Amino acid sequence: MMILDKFNLTGKVAIITGASRGLGQAMAVGLAEAGADIVGVSTGDMWETKEKVEGLGRNFLRIRADLMSTKPVQGIIDKAVEAFGKIDILVNNAGIIRRADAIEFTEKDWDDVMDVNLKTLFFLSQAAAKQYIKQGSGGKIINVASMLSFQGGIRVSSYTASKSGVMGVTRLMANEWAKYNINVNAIAPGYMSTDNTAPLRADEKRNKEILGRIPAGKWGEPEELHGAAVFLASDAANYVNGYTIAVDGGWLAR
Repeated sequence: MMILDKFNLTGKVAIITGASRGLGQAMAVGLAEAGADIVGVSTGDMWETKEKVEGLGRNFLRIRADLMSTKPVQGIIDKAVEAFGKIDILVNNAGIIRRADAIEFTEKDWDDVMDVNLKTLFFLSQAAAKQYIKQGSGGKIINVASMLSFQGGIRVSSYTASKSGVMGVTRLMANEWAKYNINVNAIAPGYMSTDNTAPLRADEKRNKEILGRIPAGKWGEPEELHGAAVFLASDAANYVNGYTIAVDGGWLAR
């Protein structure tokens, strides 16, 4: 097999949470461009994602699910397998953020963010791993970490805790599941132009501070995650286990 063939995802089935917009939609399109059929999971409208994926000649299954609890987890796997006969890739992209000073941070804002960003991510990964083991074919799990997996941040207590946890459980799952040919890795996006970062970009002072530290000198675009997502989802990454790849314009290098 030639090296470029190893990046080809034709015949693969990828589940992507938070697929309605932003980074999730971008990664869904990137994986579809590489040949994968897509299962999009979101509470929101996914018609735009569906159109983009089907416009590439791939199949798209829409699953509406609220990942604030683990209740939908098994149903997501079951519906994907019912539709496509198997799953090969899981991208845990869904995430929320709450901003408040740590001195005033509420328990609800703590629990809501931890539930979506870490708890459901773990149990959806567990359910996918069980399916991969049942299939006997191995599989890929890609978690979406953050710059705040590496740093403390400001006014985002639960988000920082959850994303630090994402990096930790990525390593843990990789350690345990590599023997099943399941690769678990993560992508840590830098400062990307998404709905989550709109308040930062609108704040002239914070925007200037952030851009001043990014060697690339610009906010990242969601499409700039295509390469890392396709790589980690592909056979080219078969010996990559438990690693978090930063796609950050050099932010962490400063």
